[in-house]
Amino acid sequence: MDIHLEIPDEVARQIAPDANGVARVALEAIAVEGVRSRKLTISQARRLLGIRSRYEMDGFLKTHGVLLDLTLEDVRRDTDAALASSR
Repeated sequence: MDIHLEIPDEVARQIAPDANGVARVALEAIAVEGVRSRKLTISQARRLLGIRSRYEMDGFLKTHGVLLDLTLEDVRRDTDAALASSR
């Protein structure tokens, strides 16, 4: 899906130096909030961001203040989603 956002130039320049940087910041914000609100699995957020390893994703989330309280069911669901996407 292609989404277009209108952001005032002065705000965009505070976020990132160019349009690609602003788009990346927006994508990361969607991934972080998606995981935090449990609307996205960690695996879905990883694919959204193009992050290859679970270890790297865990670091990304920790850097963004998302500390995970995972249950066994959460891990199973995330594993199932990752396996399904690799087929």
